[in-house]
Amino acid sequence: MFTGLIETVGVIRAVERSASEWVVRIGSNFTGVRLGDSIAVSGVCLTVVALLPDQGFAVEVSTATLEISTLGNLTVGSRVNLERALSFGGRLDGHLVQGHVDAMGRVERITPRGRSLEIWFRVPGTVGRYIIPKGSIAVDGVSLTVNAVVDVGEETRFSINLIPHSQHQTTLSTLAPGGAVNVESDLLGRYVERLLVRGAACGRERRGLDEVFLREQGF
Repeated sequence: MFTGLIETVGVIRAVERSASEWVVRIGSNFTGVRLGDSIAVSGVCLTVVALLPDQGFAVEVSTATLEISTLGNLTVGSRVNLERALSFGGRLDGHLVQGHVDAMGRVERITPRGRSLEIWFRVPGTVGRYIIPKGSIAVDGVSLTVNAVVDVGEETRFSINLIPHSQHQTTLSTLAPGGAVNVESDLLGRYVERLLVRGAACGRERRGLDEVFLREQGF
């Protein structure tokens, strides 16, 4: 589990491609990284499989992850947002991020707003249904607040405001219209939908989460 608060920006040092998976070597200023640690790489939760002698680490990326994320576009020199897993008892200054990308989104337009940037993205409607104004969303692993949401046919458009601090501390300042990003919606919405559709009852006939069920549970 992560927070969406980027700790540092790493640089891709090598990409070893094979038919089943890729091994990606990343240079970073992290200290104390151990084998088996979980690190979010531009929003994708990956496991450290090797430590580099000159400060950095290697991760394996499966073909399934390459298909649903932007990691398939990585080349030597690419910059990636990095965050280590959240420690229990630590501060949650962003929002709960799993590192499980829902889909690749596209940058639609970027408009300067003072020192900030207003960025509009578009995603498939299957993901867009979990996005709400003033809700949380992770774009390339960065925890952001949704400003506006517009459903258009089979797609959803949403906007965020990128403040100067986030521009300096993440890779989002390098985005350009048409570029691809990793998008993870707020996990709470997915759980609520599951409860509404399937219910959460055990030992009885299942039904959706309704007023009767809530009264039975003491609400």
